[in-house]
Amino acid sequence: MKDENCIFCKIAAGEVSSATLFEDEDFRVILDLNPASKGHALILPKEHYRNLYDLDEALAAKAMVLAKRMVCKLKDALGCDGYNIVQNNEEVAGQSVFHFHVHMIPRYKDDKVGLGWHMGTLTEEDKEELLNKIK
Repeated sequence: MKDENCIFCKIAAGEVSSATLFEDEDFRVILDLNPASKGHALILPKEHYRNLYDLDEALAAKAMVLAKRMVCKLKDALGCDGYNIVQNNEEVAGQSVFHFHVHMIPRYKDDKVGLGWHMGTLTEEDKEELLNKIK
């Protein structure tokens, strides 16, 4: 299934030009046009899924295996010091294009890429509530 109004569907299908790093029957991996750092790439499934909630489990597993394979190659090619693998779901979590995708962001010492959050503390109440809800 494709969404004719989705830019990532068009890129994944090759209808819109991109710097393609890898392609197979399920995915296209491209360089991000607005990179957080040099070498920032995206994994795009060729079929349209709004986000992780809609993605089939087998394809989700393949996306993570592909991310591992790509960052191992890219780390050597770029000489970066580390990697962030980021996947956002819904606008409140930073999703701006509603086609499932995985960001692979190379990290360099002192690069100033801002992906952090403020650490909290797991309270006993929160822990018990969540453990009871998922049983």
